[in-house]
Amino acid sequence: MHTLPQPDRDAVAASAGLVRRIQQEIDLNGGWLPFSRYMDLALYAPGTGYYTGGSRKFGADGDFVTAPEISPFFAAALAQQIADLLPLTGGDLYEFGAGSGRLAADLLLALEAGQALPQRYRIIEVSGELAARQRECIEQAAPHLLPRVEWLEALPACMDGVLIGNEVLDAMPCELILWDAQGTPLQRGVIRAGDGFDWQDRPLTDGEALARAEALAPGAEYLSELPLAASAFVRTLGERLERGAVLLLDYGFPESEFYHPQRRAGTLMCHYRHHTHPDPFSWPGLTDITCHVDFTAIAQAGLDAGLDLAGYTSQAMFLMNCGIAQLLGRLDPEDIANYLPQSTAVQKLLSPAEMGELFKVIGFSRGLDAGWRGFAVGDRRRNL
Repeated sequence: MHTLPQPDRDAVAASAGLVRRIQQEIDLNGGWLPFSRYMDLALYAPGTGYYTGGSRKFGADGDFVTAPEISPFFAAALAQQIADLLPLTGGDLYEFGAGSGRLAADLLLALEAGQALPQRYRIIEVSGELAARQRECIEQAAPHLLPRVEWLEALPACMDGVLIGNEVLDAMPCELILWDAQGTPLQRGVIRAGDGFDWQDRPLTDGEALARAEALAPGAEYLSELPLAASAFVRTLGERLERGAVLLLDYGFPESEFYHPQRRAGTLMCHYRHHTHPDPFSWPGLTDITCHVDFTAIAQAGLDAGLDLAGYTSQAMFLMNCGIAQLLGRLDPEDIANYLPQSTAVQKLLSPAEMGELFKVIGFSRGLDAGWRGFAVGDRRRNL
């Protein structure tokens, strides 16, 4: 049994309220919920879900650290690619799930330095609490650029510009599937158990999920995820993007690695105060729940929506192609107090033992005649 830090009294009360909310929905649904619905409520239930409540998620005081918090050179390198693409579009830059706002602030400053500011920086954010924090971050870092920023609660019907999402797909609800001893796919769901929850498997009846699970057939006694919501999200982007580019960064694998015979327990992970653990029933609403991204499914979803697949590679290769080493090289190496921590941070973004290999970048486009510098070397589309 994992040991996690104890939340304070208010956080315990908030989590207990969400537990009751989920239990009520279980009762209304005949005593069982698919895990995807449990994950949706645990993360996004209004006012009490992980991303819609008031707990701090990002950075040293939160539950995990994302690339923008690690180094401003992450955004500076991405800005090189975005600056190439924006003039070929209507000029708007869209970010999905902008987290702490750090990436938005750093991108705006980097694009300003390169004289490539977007007409508008439009953040699609379902959490009012996070939107407020993003506004505060941008106001502190780049107050003169705040008038360019808009917050939207839903995707626009039509988009013309560059669309980016860093660690967005992994937080979308996934289905949990158990292939039993005969290789028959079962849908793993959640039931009430005392004051908490437990697992229960049922026959898989959803047509799309069943067809996908039967096609994968990874073997007997195999547990994994079907990230159907992430694929649906990419299809929606494709349907609404009139012209432009989509750039998605996240941790994951192509299908052959995602459903590898040795990955028999899936990729479901939880994050709480910089502890990683496997129990999504621990402190609902206070704990992030994620699954890795099946980039083969994401690529297929984009193609199904009529997008062009621009490239797919590791985060390290993409950032190197975008000149992160040259950007770091502009610092004075004699200024040890500044150069050493910045260099160490960039190394974490690039190292195969850190974020460089596990994190991938996939790009799509529509109506653009553009070379993508991020995929110029090391494009792995053939592996999808």
